[in-house]
Amino acid sequence: MNQNIDPDEAYNKSLALLQHSATADGFVASPSERDNYRRVWGRDGTIISLAALLTGDSELIGAARRTFETLAEYQGPHGEIPSNVDTVTQRISYGGTTGRIDANLWFLIGCGEYWRATGDDEFLQRLLPAIEKVRFLLGAWEFNNRGLIYVPLTGDWADEYLHNGYVLYDQLLYLQAQRTLARIHAAVHGSHDHALNEKISRLRHLLRANYWFDDGDVPDDAYHEVLYEKGRAAASPHCAGRHWMPFFSPAGYGYRFDAFANVLVSLLDVADDAQRGKVDAFIAGEVTRDDLPLLPAFHPVIEPVDADWEDLQVMFSYTFKNKPYEFHNGGLWPMVTGFYVADLARRQQTDKAEKYLQAIHRANAMSMAGEAWGFPEFVHGRKLTPGGTRQQGWSAAAAIIGRHALDGQAVLRIDGDEN
Repeated sequence: MNQNIDPDEAYNKSLALLQHSATADGFVASPSERDNYRRVWGRDGTIISLAALLTGDSELIGAARRTFETLAEYQGPHGEIPSNVDTVTQRISYGGTTGRIDANLWFLIGCGEYWRATGDDEFLQRLLPAIEKVRFLLGAWEFNNRGLIYVPLTGDWADEYLHNGYVLYDQLLYLQAQRTLARIHAAVHGSHDHALNEKISRLRHLLRANYWFDDGDVPDDAYHEVLYEKGRAAASPHCAGRHWMPFFSPAGYGYRFDAFANVLVSLLDVADDAQRGKVDAFIAGEVTRDDLPLLPAFHPVIEPVDADWEDLQVMFSYTFKNKPYEFHNGGLWPMVTGFYVADLARRQQTDKAEKYLQAIHRANAMSMAGEAWGFPEFVHGRKLTPGGTRQQGWSAAAAIIGRHALDGQAVLRIDGDEN
């Protein structure tokens, strides 16, 4: 289990899976026999496309373009980007019991990264109407026009988990999406959108003020003073000042560690160095295992004895996936870990980045259905066995993103002027 994987072999296997996932309509989530994964997904397709852009491979970059064009083609009447689409059967899903907020956010980010990487102005002009419709829709999802989008239960990638309201992960994607829109506006119009730049600055301040608890006065940008004070008091014994809070809603704050959010908050330059150091220490000391250091989606695990278990066990569409140490309930995710590698590499934490990248390779090499290099969706958090769908494209993308990050390439670019 602890045997290291050759990095070049791991990269080549990952590249091969991306090539196998590329279709005439873009990247499918997995080329495996699971029908609903053999579709173009807004979220998965974008993350795979971000990896493809780093490779410099013209065929993969072309598949990235087709991914975004397909998603735009099947855009809903109000601007909704599909959660997933089967172009053969024309089956389009904008979400299950609720819509998927993050499919729209990843779409904007992905379009911007593709255009920025390729200089493909024809692509940008063609997709501008779809991009503008998404921009308007996201503004409508700021129900109170106060800068944060409201996310319903099951409304993002954690689609069978217990978080909702002003979810940090989605707000961070919203920040990067607005940065993308600002760059596009400047290129198309030759001028800055000052209102949008003001909105970006305000959102960054809102994130810093409302999701990290420090001692002292209530921040001026607190979304709701009483809610903030109650949340900080409840968080203080175990997580205040150790990691970013995952969400808050009219019912209060959530307190579990959201790994993807805590990675993105650093990668997207919202966190400062002191906060990054505290999160790194929390991850190393409380969250990851020494024998296979992969990030779980959330920590700690919800067990049957916990108060949240009753709600969690009915939070599913078809079958219950969130048993302890599985799926979003403590399953270990190569995809999330890949973004952490990118963040560590960006901060010159090379040894740590290489350690986590090796864990991704070892996970991806696990056998599934009798074949090596199964590229599992997640790894069981206790048994360290592969779980979920095999041949998962974004698990391969994690290895590619990590490799190129260590070579100095950024998966999500920031201009550095948002303060």
